[in-house]
Amino acid sequence: MSNNSALETRKKLAYSICDFLNQSIKNNTIEDDHKEGIEVAVQCIAEAFSFDLEKDQGNYSIKPATLLGVFEVFQKTQKNLENSNTNSNQQSAESDLEKKKKSELLKSKGNKKMAEKNYKEAIDFYTQAIEVDNQNAVFYANRAAAHSQNGDHANAVVDSKLAIEVDPDYSKAYSRMGHAQFCMGDYKEAVQSYESGLALDPENQTMKQSLASAKAKLNEKSSTTKGEQKSTNPLEALGLGLPGGAGAGGMPGGMDFASMMSNPALMNMAQQMMSNPNMAGLLNNPAVSSMAQNLMSNPGAL
Repeated sequence: MSNNSALETRKKLAYSICDFLNQSIKNNTIEDDHKEGIEVAVQCIAEAFSFDLEKDQGNYSIKPATLLGVFEVFQKTQKNLENSNTNSNQQSAESDLEKKKKSELLKSKGNKKMAEKNYKEAIDFYTQAIEVDNQNAVFYANRAAAHSQNGDHANAVVDSKLAIEVDPDYSKAYSRMGHAQFCMGDYKEAVQSYESGLALDPENQTMKQSLASAKAKLNEKSSTTKGEQKSTNPLEALGLGLPGGAGAGGMPGGMDFASMMSNPALMNMAQQMMSNPNMAGLLNNPAVSSMAQNLMSNPGAL
């Protein structure tokens, strides 16, 4: 809008105000004590906006419309707009309520299938509930439980994490994740999940017991790993001592011949060797035979 057009618009508005005030004086809607002041105000407005009420009527009057009539139209329009917004908000609220009812119904159907141990259909109902309302952590946690019951612990962890994203304070989501991690043998992660859940729900006895089990498995796994890493000497397994120095028998390599010969496993092996036909040639040697017999009957001789 140009400056001239804006100025003309203001003059029309000011003229309409003055016309409204003059009409109010004439129809006695203004008390006599205030009429003189209103007349002075009209004159001041006319001078400020540079128009003459009588001469400029054709230029600035909005007749047959009146300022009061225009204002009434504005009020009606505003009221209609407010009513429209109210109706829109009500419809939105009703729509949200319907969504909530639908998603809760689907969740209930999923719970029923869980009770029937029909885990695949339970997963399907929970998925439908999430499609209607993806901001409900319970739906994800329930689907996580269904995945675990169906043997799909990896997806159970995924759904548990989604539940936590929606509601970080939902302790059951941590419990679901801990269970799935425990079942996959990820005991360290399971311990962390249970501890996070207990931080939100310290009195949850089920999670306390699950945490204790996860810690026990973690310790067991750690002990087994250390045992596997420890080297094993085959002579030590036979109770013959470790190499590296003189043994009780004074022989090089730290081998205790007295212990060797008193070891039942070794004695049994020696007897089998002696009874083996292939060893007959060697044992026919008088010196060898005498030494072997001497060792078997008196291991301390060495």
